[in-house]
Amino acid sequence: MNTLTYEHTNMYKIKEIYYTLQGEGAHSGRPAVFCRFTGCNLWSGREEDRHKAICQFCDTDFWGTDGENGGKYTARELAQKVISLWPNQPNSTPYVVCTGGEPLLQLDEPLIEALHDKGLEVGVETNGTVAAPKGLDWICMSPKANTEIILTKGDELKLIYPQKGAEPTKYEDLDFDHFFLQPMDSPEAAENTKATLKYCLEHPKWSLSIQTHKLLNIP
Repeated sequence: MNTLTYEHTNMYKIKEIYYTLQGEGAHSGRPAVFCRFTGCNLWSGREEDRHKAICQFCDTDFWGTDGENGGKYTARELAQKVISLWPNQPNSTPYVVCTGGEPLLQLDEPLIEALHDKGLEVGVETNGTVAAPKGLDWICMSPKANTEIILTKGDELKLIYPQKGAEPTKYEDLDFDHFFLQPMDSPEAAENTKATLKYCLEHPKWSLSIQTHKLLNIP
C-alpha cells in the first residue's frame, strides 16, 4: 500500500488538540500546538485500572476522544486542524507536540509527512518503549520504571524523579543532547522537588525541569 492511499485510510484517535506554551524541558515557554493521542501501553487511562498500571503516577487524561478538538482524523485532516490553531503571524515556526498517552502507538511517517507539508516542526513526547518513525524534528523521551527502553537516541531525556527502579544512572549514557530531572507531582511534591534540586546540584549532567504550565494555570 503506497503512502498516499495509507494516508487516506488510516485514522488517528485524538483526545484533544490545543494551542498553549510548552511547560517543560528544553522548549519550556515556547508556543506550541499540543496534539494528544488517545491510548497508552503503560496504563489504560481508566482510574479503576491505575492500581495495576505500569506507570501509576500519570497525571494526564488521554482516555477517549471527547476533549477539545478531539475525534478521529486522517493524516491530512489532522494536519489541517493542527495548523488552523497556529496564529497567522509572519516569521514564526509552527510547532506541534505529539503527546499522549503514548503517541508512538499511532504517530507514523505519513502523518509526520502531512504535518511537514503544512510547515510544522514536529516534536514528540514518548515513554521510549516504542520505536520512533523517521522524520521527527524533536524527540523527548521520558522513561518509566519497569519498562524496556527501545528508544535510546534523541534530543531530550526527561526523567520524572524519584522513581524506584528508574534511577538517573540507568539513562545517563544514552545518546541524548539534554538531560532533565522533573519532580514527581504527588502529595510529596515538596519533598520530591527538594530531592530533585539536590540531585541536579550534585550531578550537573542533569538540569531541572519544572511543570511551569501548572504554575501558570494554563493547559
